[in-house]
Amino acid sequence: MRTASVNRVPDVTPSFWLIKLMAVTMGETAADYLAVNLGLGLTATTLLMSAVLIAALVWQFGQRRYVPRVYWTAVVLISIVGTLVTDNLVDNFGVALSTTFWVFSAALAATFALWFRSERTLSIHEVFTARRETFYWLAILFTFALGTAAGDLVAERFGMGYLATGILFGLIIASLAFGYFALNLGGLWAFWLCYIFTRPLGASFGDLLSQPREYGGMGFGTIPTSLGFLAVIVLTVAVLTLRPAPRAA
Repeated sequence: MRTASVNRVPDVTPSFWLIKLMAVTMGETAADYLAVNLGLGLTATTLLMSAVLIAALVWQFGQRRYVPRVYWTAVVLISIVGTLVTDNLVDNFGVALSTTFWVFSAALAATFALWFRSERTLSIHEVFTARRETFYWLAILFTFALGTAAGDLVAERFGMGYLATGILFGLIIASLAFGYFALNLGGLWAFWLCYIFTRPLGASFGDLLSQPREYGGMGFGTIPTSLGFLAVIVLTVAVLTLRPAPRAA
């Protein structure tokens, strides 16, 4: 039995996309709560959550197979950190959203290039080694940061508001799904593009629910919104945890 042949990350299923969408939505509202409501500020919040994320990734890399509670803990935290990194660059360092968009696009492209050069594959179904998993998590981090920049850029450049922005990115994801199922769009690129665009989709609806009415939201607040999405994540992960673990080949 070779444990190295067991994939360390999950298959792409409806439950995968459900948790991912909940995670990105919670990432937006939780980041706002920590930085604004608790008064920690962007820099302190980013440093604190980055430290927690590193601990979660150490936990994740200690596994030799996909463990739902460990993997999704890392995803939720990387969603928060990715949001905070982009917000820090824009709000604290004055970097334009268009610049952050292109910087993170280049960082993601470089990650894919190095990944393929090293492993001769970008398959998310063959993340068997620590090196491949390192590339995988780097790509995940940059998709969250890039998605944050893309969503904020659209919302601010065109002033569309939370609902319209969410609908726009929802339509983009629907077109990618149509391309994959009906037009033979490559599964690899369909996955990563959808992964990027679910970030602004979830963030838009998270802001819609949490932000005050005078800012275009529904006024539920960051705490109830974050806890609601966290409850969905916990319930879904609990169901996945009860499933039998995959056996090594």
